[in-house]
Amino acid sequence: MTKTKSISKSPSLRVDAGLVSRRIHLIRRHRVMLDTDLAELYQVETKALNRAVQRNPGRFPEDFMFQLNEKEVGNLRCQIGTSSSHGGRRYFPYAFTQEGIAMLSSVLHSPRAVQVNVAIMRAFVRLREVMATHKELAEKLTELEKKFNKHDKEIQIVFDTLKKLVAPATAGSRRRIGYIA
Repeated sequence: MTKTKSISKSPSLRVDAGLVSRRIHLIRRHRVMLDTDLAELYQVETKALNRAVQRNPGRFPEDFMFQLNEKEVGNLRCQIGTSSSHGGRRYFPYAFTQEGIAMLSSVLHSPRAVQVNVAIMRAFVRLREVMATHKELAEKLTELEKKFNKHDKEIQIVFDTLKKLVAPATAGSRRRIGYIA
């Protein structure tokens, strides 16, 4: 008797944006989502999702979808804490880029698929905005650092001058004040 993963068929079409963004991974320098996560969000079995993709190979070139290798699966297990049995899968999972996920809406025909795709696209856009904000902040920080380095040198000159003014004068170096008769 084989155990199959139960997929809840809730009537709600609402998709939690936080849930979506937590399932976006960086693999091979691409932001991707795994077939198992997408199947759960679409509320279909993983094998049904993969079958729909395999029936339409022309829609999923390598830059839209790729299969993970053993090393990537191992790294992913360390990152997200999945079990080593990986749910009894006999093959490595597929990873879908943003374009591949958009293409999924053309092979999965359901109101749920449309809602999930909208939520996923919004999550990718938000992630891109956050990354752009971080890049801007890093550039501003570098600019401030350069300004402070310049100011540090100027401040050091001011302190050196102040130290010379405050230092006690030696007896022979003092000039007398007043008229000489």
